[in-house]
Amino acid sequence: MESIIKTQDVTYSYVDADTGIPQKVLKGVSLEIEKGSFVAILGHNGSGKSTFAKLLNGIFLPETGAVYIDGMNTADESLIIEIRRRVGMVFQNPDNQIVSNVVEEDVAFAPENLGYPSEEIRERVEEALKLVGMYEYRLHAPHLLSGGQKQRIAIAGVLAMSPECIVFDEPTAMLDPRGRKDVIDIIKKLREMGKTVVLITHHMDETIDADRLVVMSDGQVIMDGPPREVFKDVEAVRATGLDVPETVDLMYELNKGGFDLDLSALSVEECAREIYRAVKQ
Repeated sequence: MESIIKTQDVTYSYVDADTGIPQKVLKGVSLEIEKGSFVAILGHNGSGKSTFAKLLNGIFLPETGAVYIDGMNTADESLIIEIRRRVGMVFQNPDNQIVSNVVEEDVAFAPENLGYPSEEIRERVEEALKLVGMYEYRLHAPHLLSGGQKQRIAIAGVLAMSPECIVFDEPTAMLDPRGRKDVIDIIKKLREMGKTVVLITHHMDETIDADRLVVMSDGQVIMDGPPREVFKDVEAVRATGLDVPETVDLMYELNKGGFDLDLSALSVEECAREIYRAVKQ
């Protein structure tokens, strides 16, 4: 399948504010992400995952190496608008993306700046707000909404640009459980629509339904594969400072007590069936 994102041996450094010494946060990251796929990137704080996300539409440029979006190099300034049409970004704090005092005006902001005709902008705004379940709030003031509602507005603003790929950089980190569920449900809808989704997160349960799980630690990719396969290697995941989903943890502990359970059963239902099968035998 054709790739929409390709990174080649990418490095990136920040300058330490106290010492003035550059600290390398990405150390030769090479990844390809296929069109239409749902890729989750998991890592603890400081692993480099959010820095990596900001490289995917030219917010950051690599220190060395290269990032390509549909074959376009993000370092080429003449291509940056087209790159950002292809890859939209949703950040952790929705307040950083909301720029207007009325919801529908905020969602219209990006397509207006891209020069779309007024009628097309109205259609895009309506479609985006309906997709995220916020159409009835179109005339509301964003600052009066809940955190989860604000995040859905921020997502609608990105969707109004009709990007092929959306990168979610820890979009649920500031939300309550209901807000988290709403955002993950939207991601599932986008996947069904054929959009490419890249989800940066440190929540294990948000990665279970991904096509592919990439685990980062200390600026490098250390695990890469289907979530069911990655989480089966419990000790390797824990060595990164992360943990496995509760279902896998339960079965792992039972296996230490003499059971022979398949650790690839990730969902609660699959876990229950696997334990029932083992007990019945």
